Amino acid sequence: MNRLFGPALLAAVFLPATACMHGQAGSPDGGVTSGDPATRCAALASAMQGRWPGAEVRLISAEYHAAGPAILPPNPMGMPSGPAPLLPEHCELVGSMHERTGVDGQSYAIQFHLRLPAEWNGRFFMQGGGGTNGELGDALGQMGSGPPALAQGYAVLSQDSGHSNRTNSPPEKGGMTSFGMDPQARAEYGGTSLPVTVGAAKALVNSYYGAAPTRSYFVGCSKGGQEGMMLAQRHPALFDGIIAAAPGMSLPRAAIAQAWDTQALAAVSAKPPTPASIASSFSNEDLQLVSSAVLAACDRDDGIADGIVGNFPSCTTAKVKPRLDGLACTGSKDQTCLSTNQIDALVKIHEGPRNSSGSQLYTSFPWDAGWADFGWRIWKMGSPDGSIPSLNVAMGAPALAQIFTTQPTLPGLGLQGSLNYALGFDFDQDAAKIYARDGLFLRSAWDDIGARSPDIAAFAALGHKMIVPHGVSDPAFSVKDTTAWWDETNTQMGGNAANTVRVFPVPGMGHCSGGPATSDYDAFSALVEWVEQGRAPDTITARSTPNTPWPNRSRPLCPWPKIAHYVGTGSAESADSFECR
Repeated sequence: MNRLFGPALLAAVFLPATACMHGQAGSPDGGVTSGDPATRCAALASAMQGRWPGAEVRLISAEYHAAGPAILPPNPMGMPSGPAPLLPEHCELVGSMHERTGVDGQSYAIQFHLRLPAEWNGRFFMQGGGGTNGELGDALGQMGSGPPALAQGYAVLSQDSGHSNRTNSPPEKGGMTSFGMDPQARAEYGGTSLPVTVGAAKALVNSYYGAAPTRSYFVGCSKGGQEGMMLAQRHPALFDGIIAAAPGMSLPRAAIAQAWDTQALAAVSAKPPTPASIASSFSNEDLQLVSSAVLAACDRDDGIADGIVGNFPSCTTAKVKPRLDGLACTGSKDQTCLSTNQIDALVKIHEGPRNSSGSQLYTSFPWDAGWADFGWRIWKMGSPDGSIPSLNVAMGAPALAQIFTTQPTLPGLGLQGSLNYALGFDFDQDAAKIYARDGLFLRSAWDDIGARSPDIAAFAALGHKMIVPHGVSDPAFSVKDTTAWWDETNTQMGGNAANTVRVFPVPGMGHCSGGPATSDYDAFSALVEWVEQGRAPDTITARSTPNTPWPNRSRPLCPWPKIAHYVGTGSAESADSFECR
């Protein structure tokens, strides 16, 4: 698992002696800073009456917790979530706002989750969402193998972005993507829920501690990365530092690419296509052949053959395709060769979606060794035995139908219905619907959810900072979209974008984590140091994880457009043997 942030958040280094505030008396704004923390927690609901930033905000619950292990729900696969982190004594709050009935007849609200530690470090932390959101979030600020932000003294916020997977998922209306039928719910999912929940949470922080946060940070990946981009572009004053990892800033366009990939794989699979036949379009052995071909073509481009395509921009189809062609079956298909249909599908996936006139609808994907990783295949095609469906089909197709296009439509029910929608998607007629408006949806899905503007001038003018890590083998959002965005931003900022935002590609890494990569890195400490000490990260050291072939490997992650190159001497396992240039 990668670490967007590490076990030490440098609070002891950066924190002024007066910043830990608990049990104070005499809040200047009539808050609840008198008494012990538990008493103040219980008093918040009444104390906030008439003092919310919006009159419709209310607290649903306020509960005080003694220090102890967190209670974690099972992960989405139904498995335990891992060792429970130890949490400090804290006040846990759940609030609601914008309660209403949507145009689709469903009841909606924005709900938020805030935890306030008894020993506060004076800082505010918001964790981003994921997928189609609809989950309140645990408000722990979990940080991989390190202690969560709450345990580091941060006040931590999460939110559901305006709809609930528990109450807004009627199967007959499309399940968890049904909220896309309501214009306001779509806009809140896109980002209008962010400033209002931050405003409510900071009002609570101020009331509880008698002071506003000295610094505010946002950390998210995937949809959370999109939220980070949305904050920097449209709400630049809210956060001093943002990590927008693997940002889904082009979500509607990326959903078009998912339909494109599904159609490419359907050309390989048995007919008629089913979710199971898509899953069997490539075996694990086939994908290992693909990875080996990519490494044979491009591994040495960073100065060393080490199982990592460090210089990924140089790994072009012109280099890779001859290697794939060399694996083409000359007789019947077996585990030692690839069919021509498989090779054609891989090239099509790499190139990204186009319409019939050749216009690019979403950027291309880079060739990388992580194309054989289990996470990559789960997104694109599903598990080999069909027990786990393709996420492109199970989540991407219904989202494209109901959230990312206007007028939203209900795809066929079930996995086969979602697959049929993806297979029938017309890249000439249907792709334009992500930019369409009508009498009900006055803003397009791209207006509401796209967060790809290169204009971050207001964010930069405030001196705020952003770090954008992104896996080169990400199967959901192409790192090439992110690097192209940075190039455009740099041009708009006269070559000075690196003073505000730095993109760190992670060769081999999949979506947010995993893959044959050095994917264990501490981006958050680098962000805090940049914001609070003015030291910009020229590199971030990344380490391998136990599920890679390299038990003790480290590499420098380089800020785009620099690439890590082997210096010619020293251990191939050490970051010290590489330089960014």
